[in-house]
Amino acid sequence: MIHLLNSRSKNGNFFISLKSILGFAPKQMMFYRRAFTHPSFQKKDSFGQPLNYERLEFLGDAVLGSIVAAYLFEQLPEADEGYLTKMRAKIVSRHTLNEVGKDFDLVRLMTADVHQSQFGENIHGDLFEALVGAIFRDRGYKYCKRFIYKKLITEYVDIERLDGKILSYKSHLIEWCQKEKKNIRFEDEEDTGREEMTYFATRLFIADKLVAKARSTSKKKAEEKAAQRAYYKLKNLINR
Repeated sequence: MIHLLNSRSKNGNFFISLKSILGFAPKQMMFYRRAFTHPSFQKKDSFGQPLNYERLEFLGDAVLGSIVAAYLFEQLPEADEGYLTKMRAKIVSRHTLNEVGKDFDLVRLMTADVHQSQFGENIHGDLFEALVGAIFRDRGYKYCKRFIYKKLITEYVDIERLDGKILSYKSHLIEWCQKEKKNIRFEDEEDTGREEMTYFATRLFIADKLVAKARSTSKKKAEEKAAQRAYYKLKNLINR
């Protein structure tokens, strides 16, 4: 078993670290311990439910979405439903939540039976959502709202900046190519190299011309990364 926070149950390390992140003292620690338990830790509770963060992640995702929706509803009284939905998606995007989770270094609190290299990029956002779920179970909606406003909205949300943020460079590029009547294609191949993990290499062609290359741990990520590189290479042309 791998403990990313050494002896978290000893000397109150887990409690102290958690309190520093939350800004208040947690009451029912069992929710937070579960929120930082990886699925590889294959044990179940007395109800037969796996002892890991996945159910709390589901709950936190719903609570987070409702609080952000209420915030946008109050801040943008003239915005229509479509705009509000778009802005909420940008605020709670995997990219944003991963950034928040990384800044809090949440993975250091986790217990797992696999090495950290196997967690995947989205573990940071998953843990943040699980933490929100744990707060909701421990302290209720009011504390969740306070935490999200202070730790997410105040620090990471700039509506004017987000208004121009691209959620998916691949989708954005495909839409532009369709509008300009240019064919676009991605060529993917497995690229293991010398690493133990499997990687995928992507080449992006527009009008049969190679525009960008990328490499990542999945085809989806590699294509998105290639699309992002292509977007910045063609930015002036796309935005004119």
